[in-house]
Amino acid sequence: MNRLTADDDLFLKLHSLYGNALVNQLAWRFDEPLDSAVLERFHAHLAHGFLARRVHTTRVPFARPWWMPAAQSIPPATQSEPVAEDGVLDWFFDQSRVDFDPALGRVWRLSAAPTVTGGMLLSLVTSHVGADGGAVLYAVGDALDRLDSGAPVDIAASSGRLVGDTPRTGLYRSHFADALGQLRSAASGIRAAMAARAVEEPARNPRPAEPALPLPTRHTAASLVVETGLAEWNTVAAAHRGTANGLMVGVAVGILGRSGRIADGSEVRVDIPHSMRVPHDPRGNATTGLPIAVPYRAGELTDLAQVRAAVKQAARAYADPATTPALQHLQPVQMLLPRFVLDRFSRTAKAPECLCTNLGETGQSVATFAGIRARSVLMRPVVCTNDTDLFRRVEVGLNLSWSSDGETVTLAVTGADPDRFPTRDSLREYVAKEFAAWGLHPVFWT
Repeated sequence: MNRLTADDDLFLKLHSLYGNALVNQLAWRFDEPLDSAVLERFHAHLAHGFLARRVHTTRVPFARPWWMPAAQSIPPATQSEPVAEDGVLDWFFDQSRVDFDPALGRVWRLSAAPTVTGGMLLSLVTSHVGADGGAVLYAVGDALDRLDSGAPVDIAASSGRLVGDTPRTGLYRSHFADALGQLRSAASGIRAAMAARAVEEPARNPRPAEPALPLPTRHTAASLVVETGLAEWNTVAAAHRGTANGLMVGVAVGILGRSGRIADGSEVRVDIPHSMRVPHDPRGNATTGLPIAVPYRAGELTDLAQVRAAVKQAARAYADPATTPALQHLQPVQMLLPRFVLDRFSRTAKAPECLCTNLGETGQSVATFAGIRARSVLMRPVVCTNDTDLFRRVEVGLNLSWSSDGETVTLAVTGADPDRFPTRDSLREYVAKEFAAWGLHPVFWT
């Protein structure tokens, strides 16, 4: 049985508390339209593939829920009205407004719309309950391979075979064994946490209380997409003794500093997702986070050599249980907590102040549909519209997501602090200034 991981469980509980507060989006811009039959076959392959999973629970105490093939999927949403060039970003964001239901397997939606220039926009929005970025790319890559080969829709022959199912016999024996294993894992986690209690993670900066802008009660996080040449990006990174990933971190820290979210001389906690996915991995979420501390100095560029060293050190630390922070060891305990306990903890929980996701050259593997190649491919986390006070209370900051198709860097930027990034224009001003400081030449999506 493919039981939920600690990350799956956490996202499921957060979904029950906040709904679709955070979703992932894989988006394409085509210069020519895709045939409707191609989109229908692509949707059918996805509906029988790795994303097509639903949560099934048991009443056996402490036994984990497990994944089963989805009973249904959300039909594709095809818009007939063309999208104007200056409405592309808004259209992509609008696709995040969807109600997911993990119990039914309604955890993803495919949307398409023509553009006024004769092209097409395509969006795949997924719930984080059932899939991290790596899972989405795996599912889409498999669906495109089957689409290109003309293979029939078939769970058993596609990535859908990894989702798992309910065994015909020995179900309760399996539940009781899993419950016992969970209790043992929790006990081991507590012992490991006690042993690692002196290990410290980088501290996050408290969110400044001022200024508090007069904003509506509901807020939509400022987001934008910016492109630049990969060769230029790598040249700038190398000139500052860094890597492509380090330059993303450096840009993020600079944007935060320019916004006033962090003070001159502060050390910014930057969380960097790190994939733990292996071949034929059945997990929906298989990602851990590497936190590093990055100094911010007003008027100076981030030291990329220092970022590179910090990332390496964090990776080594998390590879050894003795130097892994105590909270990481307590994931099995988290899975045993009922929702009402998590609800109490959530009142004091904080979002990352700076999240930097490097998806690598993902665009190349999922850019072509039936011989038609997308002009741009984007993958990003989407912070959905929510109460303004919630954004302030969880102290959400800045999210960056980096990807490339081998020629162009596509950087998705979300400034979710409502008082530092109240509008897309304010975020764009900070991004433009930071790019200019590094000698980068941005091209913004409209």
